[in-house]
Amino acid sequence: MTWTAHILSLYPEMFPGPLGESLAGKGLQEGAWDLKVTDIRDYAVGKHRNVDDSPFGGGAGMVMRPDVLGPAVDGVIATAGEVDRVIYFSPRGRVMDQAFVRELAAEPGAILVCGRFEGIDQRVLEARNMEEVSLGDFVLSGGEIAALALLDAVVRLLPGVTGNRESLDEESFEGGLLEYPHFTRPPVWEGRTVPEVLLSGHHEKIREWRLRQSEELTKERRRDLWDRRKSNF
Repeated sequence: MTWTAHILSLYPEMFPGPLGESLAGKGLQEGAWDLKVTDIRDYAVGKHRNVDDSPFGGGAGMVMRPDVLGPAVDGVIATAGEVDRVIYFSPRGRVMDQAFVRELAAEPGAILVCGRFEGIDQRVLEARNMEEVSLGDFVLSGGEIAALALLDAVVRLLPGVTGNRESLDEESFEGGLLEYPHFTRPPVWEGRTVPEVLLSGHHEKIREWRLRQSEELTKERRRDLWDRRKSNF
């Protein structure tokens, strides 16, 4: 079964966006993954085709209506087959990490809801069992950028997208460490030389050097990852 992303957005023209290029775009063209986009405005209500309204209790901004988004989600679920995981991008959700990305890549796909305005009505979050997910501790204008980021992270793990599967095992966050530094030709550039061990041809010493570099970088830059890794041993 092809991994499929079902997107709900007020701006469907934003997809596939950059995912139509490079390896992700090639994978999409060749059927390694699939993308289906639904315009939430197709479910707008009333004479003026509204999708949002002012919040009860007052306050700035507008809120996406549950009688618009609910039917939109239902319409996607009805045609999504085995894909039933509904993700809503929100600053108060679980922060995405590589473990979450791997988990999602192992499933048949996901339904990704891109909010706008001040957010969506809480009732539709609860009624459709939406999973709130955050790109990080900052606020975006809508969920589209977060959806593109998540898709890029997931799609590159799918069979038939990334040519060299071994390279995926050595990246940052795999094994709980940041990735080691990389070097290529020329061996001397602006007076800076490549570490001698990388020119030695001694694979075991190179492996040990890379592991030490990953450990040192993780301890220095991401103490939270390092502490978590130590607690797992």
